[in-house]
Amino acid sequence: MNKISINDFDYELPDERIAKFPLQQRDSSKLLIYDKGKIGHQPFSSLPNIINSNSLLVFNNTKVVRARIFFYKATGAQIEIFCLEPVLPGSYEQNFATTSECIWNCTVGNLKKWKGEALKKEFVCDNIRDELRVEKLSFGDLPLKLKFSWKSGLSFAQVMDACGTIPVPPYLKRESQEIDSERYQTVYSKPEGSVAAPTAGLHFSNNIIQILKSKNVKTDEITLHVGAGTFKPVKTEFANEHVMHSEHFFVEKTSILKIMEHLGNITAVGTTSARTLESLYWAGCKIKQNKNIKNLNIQQFEPYENNLQISVEESLQAVINYLDDNSLTKLDATTQIMILPEYKPKTVTRLITNFHQPKSTLLLLIAAFIGSDWRKAYDYALKNDFRFLSYGDSSVLSLKECD
Repeated sequence: MNKISINDFDYELPDERIAKFPLQQRDSSKLLIYDKGKIGHQPFSSLPNIINSNSLLVFNNTKVVRARIFFYKATGAQIEIFCLEPVLPGSYEQNFATTSECIWNCTVGNLKKWKGEALKKEFVCDNIRDELRVEKLSFGDLPLKLKFSWKSGLSFAQVMDACGTIPVPPYLKRESQEIDSERYQTVYSKPEGSVAAPTAGLHFSNNIIQILKSKNVKTDEITLHVGAGTFKPVKTEFANEHVMHSEHFFVEKTSILKIMEHLGNITAVGTTSARTLESLYWAGCKIKQNKNIKNLNIQQFEPYENNLQISVEESLQAVINYLDDNSLTKLDATTQIMILPEYKPKTVTRLITNFHQPKSTLLLLIAAFIGSDWRKAYDYALKNDFRFLSYGDSSVLSLKECD
């Protein structure tokens, strides 16, 4: 792999260009359009006129959970627990359904004030009064393993909703507010599990989705639970030395079949959808090499280390065969894939995405789609008063090789 200097992916982002709150209407944001090196912009509401009929839009339907829970010691010290991923039970669905205790990997704010005693928080849910306790199970490096317990028989999903707050991105430099409960979710969010929203989807209103469908644009949904690692800055000199975070994803068999029908005309709504679709290809490659594989985990640099001559059709068919052979209806896997500028997208031909932080892994992913023109696109956005980051404006980017 070529060494990639992260300084080549820096740009000046004034704080006033970071959108601190959402616009009043989801689809009233701006939409930058990049196609064959040409750049312009329209309102996001014009998207149905831009996406070709018979295209497939793939949405990430994950739902953000109230993952930040504040506890207070008798001394008044505030301890912030940030739930990252379930440990026991290990599946999100089973963990949220537990009714007495569960274990999560967490980061802890003000950890030095928490000596080891159980923390307690009283709460009320559906007129039921209860107390949430949290205890340390590990004392080493973060994330810590923490055990949550309660007695009322409520599900942990209910407990988290009652006790927690929506974890808005740190660069907003504000606490979560009531508006975030609705607007830091997509209108199509379903399975709970993310600690950050798939923000490209925040622009879609139900009306826009219906107009797209009326114009014979197909839609489908995958699930990737977005982790806090999405905000992790690249602090190494070279991007190749950055340790990428791992995220859990699920793709239904019916979705894979639809993806196969639309190869060459697939729009990923957001970097998380693109990350999932590209990981799906590499999962098929692993299965093609070993059809008896049990734990599907796409490693960070796997795409760059394997000189495989496997077509997208062959790869996806291998996944279908794997699901059939194991009587499964969906693929359940994890991905640590790092999409760098030299990466050639396999399944995605168009990307809808917001504007990302300087020196971020998400900006590196953008460069995989439009090469060095990312800088031209971002300069255009800055000169035309676009709003940046999670609550900011949007863009639709066509691969340079894509007609």
